[in-house]
Amino acid sequence: MPADATLAAQFVSAGVDWIVPDWPAPASVRAFSTTRNGVGGSAVDFARGRDAEAGALLKSFLPGEPLWLAQTHGTAIASADVGHGRAPEADVAISRSPGKVCAVLTADCLPVLLADRRGTVVAAAHAGWRGLASGVLETAVGSMQTAPANVLAWLGPAIGPSAFEVGPDVHAAFCDRDAAAGACFVATRQGKWHADLYGLARLALGRAGVDAAAISGGGRCTYTERASFHSYRRGGPDRVARMATLIWLAPG
Repeated sequence: MPADATLAAQFVSAGVDWIVPDWPAPASVRAFSTTRNGVGGSAVDFARGRDAEAGALLKSFLPGEPLWLAQTHGTAIASADVGHGRAPEADVAISRSPGKVCAVLTADCLPVLLADRRGTVVAAAHAGWRGLASGVLETAVGSMQTAPANVLAWLGPAIGPSAFEVGPDVHAAFCDRDAAAGACFVATRQGKWHADLYGLARLALGRAGVDAAAISGGGRCTYTERASFHSYRRGGPDRVARMATLIWLAPG
């Protein structure tokens, strides 16, 4: 059974509805994204240290402790292959060593997983609108030190284009520098647009040299799919809770 199918079967056996990416990653690459749900659908928070039950469940599917980031909506890179005394301030984790887990936390922002076609380097990026506008995905692809044509990308669950209403600051951050970004915005009322994070991420990956056919995922909505995802914008308890998206190279 392929590695991704094996992991999916383990989730079914454990009673969790977590997501295994449907992408053409090599067999050495392992990856998944949690939902808001633990065993049997109970709501859990995967932010580091806030929910012991969620943390223990997560670790049962991993080869080791993930590199957790102090995410800043920026473009800094942190290597999971070296020790860190505390969570580094970064929005991209990268690894070239088997068993070192890269992780990002989200609840409307877009998690993006990257791998090269040979299965020698992986990365996880936290791509909210600020990070996308600052070039976090272009920086992440560049940090992999491989030809962009060799890079595969998977777009994890984020707020969908019919739910993410933004103002002129967000519109200008993208459209003032790239006219093509205009296609990712739909006017809703005076001074407001619905923004498509998935479309903006695809544009960014394209600028970085990643082939459009090598980009998978997208299409989920953390805001509207209440039973599946936490959502910062939806408010309430979900405002502070987070999902985890993780990737690593399989040990030996």
